[in-house]
Amino acid sequence: MALLQFDETDDLIDICMDNVFKAVFTRETPESRKALSRLLSAIIARELTVVVITANEPPIDNLRDRQIRFDITCKGEDGELVNIEMSLNPDSYEPVRLEFHAGKLFTGQDIRGTEKTYNDLKAAYQIAVLAKGRFFGDEEFLHSFEYYDPLRGVSLGGRSRIITLELSKLDSVVEKPAGAMTMAEQWGIFFRYLTDKSKREKINDLLKEEEGIAMAGKELLMISKDEIERARLMSEYKYEVDTQSKVVHARREGIQEGMEKGIQKGIQIGQQKGRQEGKLEGRQEGRQEVSSAILEFINAGYSLEDIKKRLQADRNL
Repeated sequence: MALLQFDETDDLIDICMDNVFKAVFTRETPESRKALSRLLSAIIARELTVVVITANEPPIDNLRDRQIRFDITCKGEDGELVNIEMSLNPDSYEPVRLEFHAGKLFTGQDIRGTEKTYNDLKAAYQIAVLAKGRFFGDEEFLHSFEYYDPLRGVSLGGRSRIITLELSKLDSVVEKPAGAMTMAEQWGIFFRYLTDKSKREKINDLLKEEEGIAMAGKELLMISKDEIERARLMSEYKYEVDTQSKVVHARREGIQEGMEKGIQKGIQIGQQKGRQEGKLEGRQEGRQEVSSAILEFINAGYSLEDIKKRLQADRNL
């Protein structure tokens, strides 16, 4: 394979757009398949060769299906199951979402039959490359989760894993020489800084250092220079962002309308309460004034009949 290097004039499409990520790693070429195998091996930290890809590519003319997540489901030569996805704008509930899909991936295996047991279940990996946001409080960019007893630190030894890569935590890693990075860090830097021309030299170092990254770079360059393919991917991305924006806008408008209604309702309740409290306060003050006047009349020696007449005369004024 000829050495690939990007120059300043290469206008690369962002691989962190999930549909572009999927396009790069599911093309019908040996380079795309090898790049996916190298990527998964780096993340899982053991050799994994992809033998089957379930692409689930949504039809370009099917707008409903285009709203689905662009993930890649594949199977390794040892039967292990992997689902990997790029998430450009992950939601706050991403961790529990990954847990849900990891469970479905693992339990989706068919072990029915007289010759099969639970030991025939293969390892399952749910992997998410999170382009933005921070979900875990430390500075580690890669986490691998499994079932374990947190009080005693004992692993269940299960066969399902949830692996996350938080690209926002790579600011210090990018300063390291490419050869000093782990394979997972190399891929992370490639994803995050690929379109940053100030980091183009670093990206070119990675292309020389890791064959899988060079293969992915070659596929991406072909897509970026293919006007029809680029337009298709950008159209899908535009539709995704437009749909997301409409949902967020509608939610924000609903919140604002709810707040305005709540404020108006609060003002009305406050006014009603104020009028009621004002009436009660006035009545209370009136009673106190009458009581004081009666006490003064009694002290002055007026009879009860005379006091009644004086009070009646005051009300008629």
